[in-house]
Amino acid sequence: WWTTAAAAQNDKDATGEQVYPPLWDIVPENLLNFQVKGNKIVIDPWNYRERLGVYKNLLNSSAKYFTNFGSQNFGNILWGLPLQHGWQFRTGRLADPSSVTSCGHEDGDLCISVRSWWSCMNYYLAIIPFLGAVEAGLFREVPYEIELLPPEERRDDFCYSVADCQQKAIGPETFSSFILDDALHYMWKAHVASIAYALPKFQDRYGNQRAEANFGEDWANAVDFIAATHFCTDLQTTNNFQLFLPQRMLVEGDVLPSISGFSPQQNRVLLSMRALHKSNQLTGKSPTSRTVSVVHMHFVLFFVSIVSST
Repeated sequence: WWTTAAAAQNDKDATGEQVYPPLWDIVPENLLNFQVKGNKIVIDPWNYRERLGVYKNLLNSSAKYFTNFGSQNFGNILWGLPLQHGWQFRTGRLADPSSVTSCGHEDGDLCISVRSWWSCMNYYLAIIPFLGAVEAGLFREVPYEIELLPPEERRDDFCYSVADCQQKAIGPETFSSFILDDALHYMWKAHVASIAYALPKFQDRYGNQRAEANFGEDWANAVDFIAATHFCTDLQTTNNFQLFLPQRMLVEGDVLPSISGFSPQQNRVLLSMRALHKSNQLTGKSPTSRTVSVVHMHFVLFFVSIVSST
C-alpha cells in the first residue's frame, strides 16, 4: 500500500516550505557550526535544532556519493531520516506526552522530551547512523572529538560514543562498487535493527495516550514491510509518502477508518498498518531483538558501501 499511496500522490506533491523539515535553514550544516569547547564539538541531541543538524551533516557529508541520483542532493536516500524527524516535531510527537514537564509544549520550544516514545526511538535513528558515518570516515577532516550530551534523566537508556554503543570494535567490510539498491538494503537493514533494539526499551514513554501508542507500534511494525521493498527514501518520495501519515497526535475517540479531520487516504493507510500489525501478532511474529552494536554495524556498512564507491 505504501508504494501505491506514494505513486497516487504525484498530483499533490509537497511544495514550498513543507518540502524541508521545520527550521531546516537554520540548523548547523557543518560540524564546526556546533558549539566547540576545548578540543570537543558538543552536540545536544535533545534539542530539535541540534538533532536535525546531525541529520543535515549526514546529508552534506554523503552528498558527493549521490551525484548520479539527482541534482542538489535530492536523490540522497538519507532524506528519509530528517524528514521523518521533522514530521515528528511538526505534529507534536517530540513533546512530553505526560505533561509532567513543559518540554516541547511552549511556542517555539525546541526541547525534545526523553519521556516521548517518538523522541527516544528517533534517537537511535540519529545518533547511531551519525556514529556509523564517523566510523566510516565521512568526517575525517574534523580535528575535534565529538561529545554527545545526555538527557537530564534516564541517561542509561542511551549511548553516546562508538565505544559506548558497541561492546567490541567492528571492522567494516569494503565493497568494490556502489549500487543504489545495495545502499537501500543496508540503510533499511540498519533502520529495522534500530527499531528492534529500541522498541522494547521505551514502552513506558507514551503516557496515557493509548491511541497514539497503538499507532506508534503499528508504524514500527510496518517498517519491516516497507524495508522489504527497499523503498527509496529520497526527498520527493519521502515527502509524498509522509502526506499519508497523521498530521496530529492521535487521541481518545479516534476510531479507524473514520478519524475526523484525516483524509480518506490517511485513514486507509493507518487501517492497513493496523491490519499488518494484527496479522503479525496472530502469527507470533515480532521485530527481532538486536543489540546496539549490530545496529551500529549496519550503519557502518551502509556508509562504507557509499564511501568505497569512489
